[in-house]
Amino acid sequence: MKNISKDKLKKYERNFNQIENKAITNAVTKNGFFKSCENYEEIRNARYEFSVNLKQGDITNQKQSGRCWIFASTNFLRYFLIKKLNINTIELSQNYIAFYDKLEKCNYFLNNIIATIDKPTTDRHVTFFLDAPINDGGQWDMFLNIIKKYGIVPKSAMPETYSSSNTSEINKILKRVLRMYAYELRTSYKKKNLEDLENQKLDMLENIYTILCTAFGRPPEKFDFEYTDKNDEFHRDSDITPTEFYDKYIKDLKLDDYISIINAPNEDRPFYKKYTVNYIGNVADGNRITYLNLPIERLKEMAIAQLSEGVPVFFGSDVGQESSRELGILSRNLYNIKDIINIKDTMDKATKLEYRESAMTHAMMFLGVNLDENWKGNRWKVENSWGDSTGNKGIYLLTDDWFNSYVYQVVINKKHLKPEELEAYNENKYYMELEPWDPMGTLAD
Repeated sequence: MKNISKDKLKKYERNFNQIENKAITNAVTKNGFFKSCENYEEIRNARYEFSVNLKQGDITNQKQSGRCWIFASTNFLRYFLIKKLNINTIELSQNYIAFYDKLEKCNYFLNNIIATIDKPTTDRHVTFFLDAPINDGGQWDMFLNIIKKYGIVPKSAMPETYSSSNTSEINKILKRVLRMYAYELRTSYKKKNLEDLENQKLDMLENIYTILCTAFGRPPEKFDFEYTDKNDEFHRDSDITPTEFYDKYIKDLKLDDYISIINAPNEDRPFYKKYTVNYIGNVADGNRITYLNLPIERLKEMAIAQLSEGVPVFFGSDVGQESSRELGILSRNLYNIKDIINIKDTMDKATKLEYRESAMTHAMMFLGVNLDENWKGNRWKVENSWGDSTGNKGIYLLTDDWFNSYVYQVVINKKHLKPEELEAYNENKYYMELEPWDPMGTLAD
């Protein structure tokens, strides 16, 4: 193993001491890398006009939390609720979903601890569990698990709290408690059988339930649903339960027909195959996370077909790549970073997944697309959940080349699948059960 010699350092210094490098350094030290290389032409050409353009209610804000998947999912539901009730806007309670997601994830974690209780703490699975006992992230299938079990409520029935909007504190507390409980369960295993451990776990979950009620508020058993429609008519649904609200206002959407289509173009992940992720989920007896892997063009074709029918599209992507939160633009041409660092990007999408440069980290919703004369999308309308002070009043513009590189998932109604794709999805067995640390096991937050 060789050191960097002084002669090499001298060479590096001589090569750097050029006029253009000094000018670049002045710009970067003052403004940072990305501000210094913003592509003015790309910004100027950003047009928030779309040939397929769905209208939505007011922009939502997940604030300092990793609940993007909950916001994207509830935004999907409220799109139909707004039309059904003939109202201007409504917001469903993300806090309600997050409460039960946290409770179920705690149970899921403790189940995993019991399932691996005879393994050492150095085992990779056990280490993975203990590294992150709880988090905010999730997926479409996990959202369906919660609402099918617990129903759903409008935001007025369970509004935000400090902890629901700022989750770092409650997550820190829960992580400490869960690690302590993991220690206690593993220690008790030397003296107790598995049935006794299960009873011990249930007592632990009661304490966790109390913590969650303290942080998020106790979920309502019943509530009054009141609204005024566009005709200025007042409506009230009294003493309705969360499951009754789901049955009456949401169930007819047939959400089980919407499935996750992914694009992971790696050699060991053949297209037209079904995948799941081990040890990742929330409701213990709920549906597993399930993906059908298809070429990127199929994701775009089905997203366009669904939007053209007036139905939004939940999608997962790596939002931190080549994007501006302030401008609300996601484009591979937004920054001329190679002009500053003089390094060419040699990694394609598959390589970025394999080498952990990229992953599906954030969920949003497509509300539109601009189609060219060949019925191809060249820019996409995105509803984010970061409030209306970013982007174009909360709406983002996503270019087609960014879609190719950083969109990993779309949630599509099964009716848009080709027969061979539907057959692959309906296979009894998964082609592969991915490990929880796999890039496609990353939960959107």
